[in-house]
Parts: sequence; structure tokens; C-alpha cells
Amino acid sequence: MTKIIIGARGSKLSLAYVEKVKELLLEENKELKEENINFKAIKTSGDINQNIKLSEIGGKSLFCKEIEEKLISNDIDIAVHSLKDMESVENNKLIIGAYVKRNDFRDVIISNKIKGFEDLKGKIVIGSCSRRRELQLKKINKNISVVNIRGNIDTRIKKIDEEKLDGIILAAAGIKSLNLNNKISVAFETEVVLPAVGQGVIAVQCKKNNEVVKNLLKNINDSETELCAKAERKMLEVIGGDCETAVGGLAVIENNNLKLKAQLFSDSGSNSFEHELTGRDIDAINIGKAVGEKLLSLAGTEFKKK
Repeated sequence: MTKIIIGARGSKLSLAYVEKVKELLLEENKELKEENINFKAIKTSGDINQNIKLSEIGGKSLFCKEIEEKLISNDIDIAVHSLKDMESVENNKLIIGAYVKRNDFRDVIISNKIKGFEDLKGKIVIGSCSRRRELQLKKINKNISVVNIRGNIDTRIKKIDEEKLDGIILAAAGIKSLNLNNKISVAFETEVVLPAVGQGVIAVQCKKNNEVVKNLLKNINDSETELCAKAERKMLEVIGGDCETAVGGLAVIENNNLKLKAQLFSDSGSNSFEHELTGRDIDAINIGKAVGEKLLSLAGTEFKKK
């Protein structure tokens, strides 16, 4: 077997995701040996420019762009991403060959002061770089102030003390992947805070014409996660927007039925629009399209596609 090179960011969380993918590849492809799999850390623009708001330098896709370029140029064979960082429309030379079984999709608060949901009262300062999270928190308590912070999970946790924050809001999946569950103060149910599209999903990408790698990845794909992700991402594609667009979406499957719930905030942030649709799971993409179109219809002139 020829050697396979996995490319990803060099953060602790990315390394944890790479280890998970590597473990699955070895479990599900008996012809693969550990010595056949190598790793290449790739520094992305999103990692380098940590003191600038993502919206000012090109958005969350900057965490994927350079890694995808390495795939296209054959420097790596497999790319590992957080699905929520990826563009809703993929490069036509690449394909997501596997959606790893979804982790916890919720958002959580990490804090030294806030011990439960009832503590989210009064004037509170929370760190986040997400417009969606900021507006969702303000729906809980309009007196919550959100300050822009970026960096890996360890860096953000340190900023609680360094910047005198009451807490930070992050994805539960990343926290749990780094075994930092004991740091979680509040885990938001999705009725209160709807997560980002693709949150909690590891996406494993390869070249569309690489049949060998595609066959390896097919064996680690979770079909339920794939259908949910495709519904969510189609909704996001229909809405358009950019990294400043405040939109959440979550699909779940039960008894072969897929339910997609989505929330879109107006450009001003003063209003939000929600829609939910259930259909057969095999109609995932059509469900996503219908939900996206309905949200645009509900928002009308209050939201402009970029």
C-alpha cells in the first residue's frame, strides 16, 4: 500500500481530529497499516492572523483554503477539517469522502463565575468571534456584551482571566475532543442556542479523482451524519451570506425522517426568523433547499444575500 499523507491544522484540536480519523481508517481498512499513514501540519491564514476579525480577512474558510490547495497539488492525500469551517460550496476538484459520526453539536459556556443557565443575568461579558452566538446570547439577556476573541481553545480559556471576561462560548465538540468536559459551565439546548451548520462534524476531504482514497474514506463515513450535514449545508448555500451572517441550523434523523430547524438573523440583528421542516431522510438536500428558501422569504428585505 502506498503511503497516505493526512493534512490538517496543527492545533491540539486538529491533531485530536486527525487521530480520530486515523484510528477509524485503520479499524475499517484492514489492509492499511499505521506506518502507511503520515501527518503534515499546515499553517493557515486563519491561524496566522489571530488578532484580526475573521470577517476582515476572508471568513472561516481561511482555516481550510491552504489545506485544500495542498490537496489539489498532491502534497497531501487527505484533509481533515471541522465541517463548520468549510465553504458550503466545495471546490469542484475535491469531495468530502467521509463525514465522521457527529459529536455533541451544542454550544457551551466556559466560565469561572457562571455555574448554570440561571447565572446568565445582569451585565455579563462573554468572549466570542461569532455573530450568530452574540445575537443568540442577546436573546437570552440583552445586557450580555460580547467581545471579539480568537485563537485555539487553550488560548481562549486563558483569555477569560487575561481579559477579565465572565466567560466564553464555544462548541461542545471541541471541548469534549480535548477531554475538557469538566470546564463546561452551561450546555445550551438547541431550543435556546441553535448551533452552526455542520457543528460537531469532522469532514474528511480528498481529490474527486483519487479512487483509492475515496474507497478508504467510504468505509469510515457515517451515512446519517452525511444526510444531516448535506441538508444543513444546502440551507446555508441557498441563504448565501458571508461569515458575518448570523445563521444556525441543525438536522436530526429519527425513524428515517429528517427534521431540519434553522434560524436566520436580520442584517441589523434586531429580528430573527425560524423555520422547521421534516421529510424523508433521503430527501435531505431538498429539505435544506426548502428551508433556505423559506428563511429568505420570511426575512424579506431585512436580510440581503451577499
